[in-house]
Order: sequence, then C-alpha cells, then structure tokens
Amino acid sequence: MILGSLCGLRNVSQIHQWAVNDRVAEFLSKHFDIKNIPCYFWLLCLLKMIKPSSLNNCLIRWTQSFLPDGVRGLTLSFDGKTVRSTTKMDKYEKPLHIISAHIAELGITLAGHKVNDKTNEIPAMRELIELLDVEGCTIVADALHCQKETATTIVKNKADYLLSVKGNQPTLKEDIENYVHNDGLQKGMDTAKTLEHNGGRIERRTAFVSHETDWLSGWPNLSCIGAIHTQFDYKGKVTSEWHYYISSAHLSAQELLKHAPRMEWSVESMHWLLDVHFGEDLCRIEDENAQQNINIIRKIALNNIKLYKQEVKSKLPLSKIMFGCLLDCEKLIEVLMVGED
Repeated sequence: MILGSLCGLRNVSQIHQWAVNDRVAEFLSKHFDIKNIPCYFWLLCLLKMIKPSSLNNCLIRWTQSFLPDGVRGLTLSFDGKTVRSTTKMDKYEKPLHIISAHIAELGITLAGHKVNDKTNEIPAMRELIELLDVEGCTIVADALHCQKETATTIVKNKADYLLSVKGNQPTLKEDIENYVHNDGLQKGMDTAKTLEHNGGRIERRTAFVSHETDWLSGWPNLSCIGAIHTQFDYKGKVTSEWHYYISSAHLSAQELLKHAPRMEWSVESMHWLLDVHFGEDLCRIEDENAQQNINIIRKIALNNIKLYKQEVKSKLPLSKIMFGCLLDCEKLIEVLMVGED
C-alpha cells in the first residue's frame, strides 16, 4: 500500500492492479521478498484488521527518526480534516474527522488522531498533544483551539503556544483589538513589515507585538499578544484584514510574521495534497479502520516524497516525482532510501 501510494495511486483497487502487474510483481519479489500478492478483497480485509493506533505509532516513530533533536525549536501546526465521502455513509455515526500534527518547517506530518464520535476537535487536539513528545516546540492552531485548557495542556507538556484569537473568544479579541488600535499603545509595540508579489497581487503585512500582558489573566505563561494587518492590492482593488494572536513564546514582530499565519496554514496544504493527489474525499470505503489506515499510509507517502525532494534538492513537483516512481519501480528504492548514508 505504501509503495503504491508513493506512485500516486489513488485507491486500493489501483494499487492492487499495479501490484499484480508482472513487472511490478518481479520488483516486489526481488527487493521486498513479496512472493504472493493477496487478492483485492484480502488486501481490503488486511486494512480493516490493522489497528489505526498501531499504524499511527509507526508513523510517529518513523518521522522522529529524521529528527535527532526531536521537535525542539520547530513549529507544530494542528488542524483537522473531515473525509467528505463518509458524510452520507450509514456505518458512520458522524463523518470521519482526523486532526493532524504537522511539522511546518519540514512540511511533514508527525501524527494524526481520530476525533471521537461523541466530542469534537478541541479535546482531540489535547489528546494528540499528550500522545506526542512536544517539548521545546511551538504549537500553532486556529481560533477553534484558543482555549485556556488547551493552552494549559501545551504548557504542561513543555511547549509554547501561538493561538489565533477570533469570535469564539469575544472578550479576549476585543481587548487585544482595542490595545492594538490605540494609537498611543501601538507606538510602543514591536513592528515588522513584509511586501510580496503573488500572481499580480501585492500583499503587504504588518505585525505588531506587545509583551505587556499583565492585564490579561487566566492564560498560562502568556508572554505576548500580537496582530497582523494584511493588505491586498489586486488590479487596483485594495482590501485588508486583521488577525490577532496570543503566545507563551517571547516572540518579536518578525517572528510573528514567520509563524503566523503561514505555518498555521502548512497543515492545510497537506490536507489539500491528500485530496489533490489521492482523492481522499472520494474514498468510498465504509470500514472506519480501513479509512483511517489509508489516511496514515498516504501521510507516510507524502512525508517520504517531501523528504526525498528536500534531500536531492529536486525542483520537480510532488506529482512528477510520484509519476516517475510509477514509470520506473527502481525509482522507489531511491525514494525509500532517503536519510540513509
């Protein structure tokens, strides 16, 4: 399944058809000692039998093997994704929703965790944090996770938080908004700016950070508040928006621009790849274990391809590297050997 996913194959049927091809079967026998390919039915049964928690632990251990210092100094971006195909399946009490921890600087996924049918993404994030060794990293998440209990869980596990503040914390948002937009107070805030040109659109970002946080209570180890004002100029039409943040890390305005919102979005880019390359939202498998396991296998494949791309400094898009593996099975060995001396 992993080898087929590295080739960009989108479902179990395609992977099985690829594996029984004479050329591929010879390759699997030669390099992996796989002499017999199970039929499609049994391949699906195997996916149902594997415990997702066990496979997720394999993902964690394998990813950590590339991180000699753990996640210390890195940014973990947390976000959830619903597998849309499960929304109308009778066997699911609720649509399958999986929250992932993504290492923003490397673009790889560290772990995933299924959201319990009886709860939502908020406690699932706390459970995933408890599962991982997050010491020394900065955890970023969207406004849904701007919760005091979540912040406490992060600090308890010796990490820092950077949380987006929106309408679900109306008092906090209003307090930060009033502080930032006070001309006198804003002059005393650390400030940084960026200017970017993207496809004819000009994006100007200005970050403001203050470490005067004594007036805010209840947030563990709160070190700074911040805001980013983004202005978009496209074909003469100018629009703008404000985003507000709290953090336990002693961030400068320049560091805030680095961490938010782009590193917050990194996990969303992985979700986009799951849909674009693997058509995850079209997966019609009704068994929940199989759905979760395929999700983990696809994340392993994306991690492997991204690490290979970084190691060889390839300028090819992920899709072309995958297609190269499909055309030439021997390319798979090269991709799998990433990180080996």
